[in-house]
Amino acid sequence: MPELPEVEIAARRIGRAVAGARIESALAPGMVTMKSFDPPVDSLAGSTIDAVGRRGKLFVVEVGELALVIHLMSAGRLQLFDKRASLRDRASRLLLRLDDGRELRLREFGTQQRAWAKLLPADDVDSDEAVATLGPEAWPAPAAPELAALLDQPRHLHPLLRDQRTIAGIGRSWVDEIIWEARLSPFRKGSELDGDEVERLRVAMDERLGAALEHYEQAVGDTIPDKLPMPLAVHRRAGESCPRCGTRIEAIHYRDYVLCYCPEEQTGGRVLKDRRLSRLLK
Repeated sequence: MPELPEVEIAARRIGRAVAGARIESALAPGMVTMKSFDPPVDSLAGSTIDAVGRRGKLFVVEVGELALVIHLMSAGRLQLFDKRASLRDRASRLLLRLDDGRELRLREFGTQQRAWAKLLPADDVDSDEAVATLGPEAWPAPAAPELAALLDQPRHLHPLLRDQRTIAGIGRSWVDEIIWEARLSPFRKGSELDGDEVERLRVAMDERLGAALEHYEQAVGDTIPDKLPMPLAVHRRAGESCPRCGTRIEAIHYRDYVLCYCPEEQTGGRVLKDRRLSRLLK
């Protein structure tokens, strides 16, 4: 799932390319893509795109007095193309066709059709449930006292930091990176963190997410690829050596994702039980 750094770099590149562009037509081939109906999406025709921004993992395309809020979910991509897609393109979910022949296209890989969009009055974006329920932005990270208050919950850090109501923008990839950077166990409870650990976590959020954006600024050109070159140290690196201490990176497999960590630096040398193996041994 694209997370804060990936959505931010896409918003920067797309915003730079389409600011001032006029929308010729707007179509939603995805049967369940639009989660709003008034105003209708085709009312964007004839309008000019002012900017493309971000709230957490959400895109916000500003078009005059309206705003298009887009959530990529796990398999969506928002990209700008020089040519228009066929309406029979199975990956297309939403098409903003510009009068210069280009097309801003929401695509989604797979068949689940979970990516969605809402067309709202611009003044209503902040009060919409998808935005109003978001916690503070993960980058730049909240100040230590605010972060401590947000994390003061009896929940493990891994799901707690991925909860968009707690803090916005972090998902399955970057939570591994941030917790590793802070040298904390993914199963440490937020309410158990002391002041030093909260500060380490705050610094890790700023450093890892900020470094990812700097990397993308150098590595990504004007066109956003389907897969960004993510600068990951531990996520998806199970079986490789920890970049700091050389210990083998371990993984815990869940139904929908994999948690990666360094046993030496994060769990006191303990290799945690892999849920897949546990199920097989029952």
